[in-house]
Amino acid sequence: EVQLVESGGGSVQAGGSLKLSCVATGFTFSSCGMGWYRQAPGKERQFVSMINNIAATNYASSVKGRFTISRDNEKNTLYLEMNSLKTEDTAQYYCRSYGGVLGCQDTWGQGTQVTVST
Repeated sequence: EVQLVESGGGSVQAGGSLKLSCVATGFTFSSCGMGWYRQAPGKERQFVSMINNIAATNYASSVKGRFTISRDNEKNTLYLEMNSLKTEDTAQYYCRSYGGVLGCQDTWGQGTQVTVST
């Protein structure tokens, strides 16, 4: 069974840092592109960052320079290090595996909440 389990969310003051993790099971993690998305209350889910199978990365302009995506293929784990957090970063953060490649399928995790306060 393909599964993504996020952790690491929490409450932090503006300017602080958090590191999210996403453990993947049930598929060949190293072959698949992976991404982070977020959804604030009353808003649509939006792209945050992605990393492909050769570790090339891409970021939304709103987080570029503050967030860093990485992956550990030995641990089947995706990370999102978030620095200089702002109140507008408050959202439920979701891990996603991308399909379209043999052995990969489009799957979402259940999410982890990040709350940034002043």
